[in-house]
Amino acid sequence: AGRRLRWNRTLGAGAIQRYRVGVDVGGTFTDVVLPAADGSLHALKLLSSPDDYARAIVAGAKELLEGAGVDTASVGELVHGTTVATNAVLEGTGAPTGLLTTRGFRDVLEIRRIRIPVQYDFAWEKPPPLVPRERRLEVDERINARGEVELTLDPRQVLRTVERLLERGAEALAVCLLNSYANPVHEREIGALLDRHFPAIPHTLSTDVVPEIGEYERTSTTVINACLLPLVRSYLGSLGNKLSDIGVTGKLLVMQSHGGIAGDRAAATRPAYLVESGPAAGAIAAAALASSIGCSSAIAFDMGGTTAKSTLIENGRLRYTNDYEVGAGMSASSGSAMGGGYALKLPVVDIAEIGAGGGSVVTVDAVGRVTVGPRSAGAVPGPACYALGGTEPTVTDANVVLGYLSPAGLLGGAMPIDAERAARAIRDHVAGPLACSIAHAAWGIHMVANSTMARAVKAVSTQRGRDVREFTLIAFGGSGPVHAVHLARTMGIRRVVIPLVPGLFSAAGLLMTDIEHDFMQTYLAQWSDVDVATLQAVFRGLEVQAEATLRHEGLSVAEVRWRRSVDVRYRGQSHALTVGLEDGGRDSLSNVVPAFEREHELTYGHRPRGAPVELVNVRLRATVLRPRPALRACARAHRPSEARTVRFGDRAVRTPVLAREMLASDATPGPMLIEEYDSVIVVPPEARASLDHQGNVHVMLDHVDD
Repeated sequence: AGRRLRWNRTLGAGAIQRYRVGVDVGGTFTDVVLPAADGSLHALKLLSSPDDYARAIVAGAKELLEGAGVDTASVGELVHGTTVATNAVLEGTGAPTGLLTTRGFRDVLEIRRIRIPVQYDFAWEKPPPLVPRERRLEVDERINARGEVELTLDPRQVLRTVERLLERGAEALAVCLLNSYANPVHEREIGALLDRHFPAIPHTLSTDVVPEIGEYERTSTTVINACLLPLVRSYLGSLGNKLSDIGVTGKLLVMQSHGGIAGDRAAATRPAYLVESGPAAGAIAAAALASSIGCSSAIAFDMGGTTAKSTLIENGRLRYTNDYEVGAGMSASSGSAMGGGYALKLPVVDIAEIGAGGGSVVTVDAVGRVTVGPRSAGAVPGPACYALGGTEPTVTDANVVLGYLSPAGLLGGAMPIDAERAARAIRDHVAGPLACSIAHAAWGIHMVANSTMARAVKAVSTQRGRDVREFTLIAFGGSGPVHAVHLARTMGIRRVVIPLVPGLFSAAGLLMTDIEHDFMQTYLAQWSDVDVATLQAVFRGLEVQAEATLRHEGLSVAEVRWRRSVDVRYRGQSHALTVGLEDGGRDSLSNVVPAFEREHELTYGHRPRGAPVELVNVRLRATVLRPRPALRACARAHRPSEARTVRFGDRAVRTPVLAREMLASDATPGPMLIEEYDSVIVVPPEARASLDHQGNVHVMLDHVDD
């Protein structure tokens, strides 16, 4: 199952009746955490098993539970963050899908929004649609924008069309008809026909996933869900069976993109909600940390082995978006240039994700341009320094050459490091072609990686009209603390905070989440014409749907907390902004327009005063609270070597190496390395580090780039 790491971190004691296990799967490592009854956090890190991610999960859970002396039967919940859905979209490995749509709208999926992510690039080619044209077929039907049936559906034509799709290789079906958000009757008819005549073929109706105006976005989201159905169902089913084999029979809960968890049955039905599953957990944990240290404005920076993620925390709260795009080199919301990926019209924590992690492969093109990622060495074969078969240079190899990572090995020595292999890979593939020293090439790789990751930070900050100099950078992930301070300096950020167990922070974040489900309905009206009673009736209809879903998962409706919101826009705009409501009453409605105008100015840089505002969608989030552990300081667990030579730019400096617990509460000037089992905090010269009462490391920069 790979090389492993185990240690204990003390947690605040909570009223935990049964054990909860958190499992976060990445492209390189699988992290497993267990808050024990005595308040300690048992943690284990092992290499992922890309050929069958469930294998590493089960092996890790079994070993961790045995080491902690916990009976597998006492595990009440296993909360899982997964990259399975994300990888399937990015790699095009989802099921071959057929699309059934209204006549005349066959090519909506390919026409898209006629946008390009890079201006003036006339050679840019849009990504291929997830469903090729021969598997996009039409049926005769028509419902107008008022929900009135103008042309009825012919069931016989539907069955013939479905048979043609299956003959052309479709293994899953997506159904997205024109204006079905206004009246789903025809989609429901098709769904009933599929259940009756093709019960073995998984299918998705747009009405069940995103009953929302916006033909392209709705079609794209429905197709993503359909192509993921067989894969995610098989994966979660296999994982559940393997967990049962080792005696773990508690609930399997899965992290969703909007930061809430859901039961495995609900997740298997709506897999499109899992596309940003893993990164959302880290964002939730970062928001909780920011609140605990009294930091109202922060940017969460998560750098793992495969990708780097960034999230904005403002006024103590995460930002959410309903317009997201996966792929295109960087997954991000509509605040960034869109058009290069696949539209996902679902609630998502506003995360920007880019293919730049510790395992990202470094290449040099014919003109000497150095590129980091998006391809990753992953767990197999891994970076060259892992000595597991990898020969291409990665960011991790560069950090080994620079002295940031211990030559004695990672994970407390459990994963040996071969520094010579790292140096050889950089020499052969980077330093040689560029005719420079290995050390110079390694520093260049480190800075190119930082520059690449800065795009993700800017996507959630400066491109949203925020000044990053007013924010604190919260850095985690196995590679995040290695790069965070240098990244902050280049962006003008003066304060960096690194939490406890940064390398397993997202796994811990899985246990800080609640069960949540989102429901929405399009409701087009001028805001001045919105009737309070009608709006409350719409919310009540959504509550009925939510209550049925929660009962299906065995949850008490009495425990539900409701979060109401509306999507509004200026008349004539294509995209809307979401504004929260307290209760949907008259007083909360009066605050909608001022709140929308403030957010519009922050997001787009202006507010057209007096312009008419219109309501687009009504949204409801149902939340059932779960117990949450709280990280706090622990006894000294590790004492690394005293010092080693480290390179900061052109300087080679003999640098002290400390354990986190050895750091003083008063600011200590760098350079220094704070070495832990799961990561290394690099504190360069002209920076000062201190330890707070919770065990978090604070790094203050004396000088930043303007």
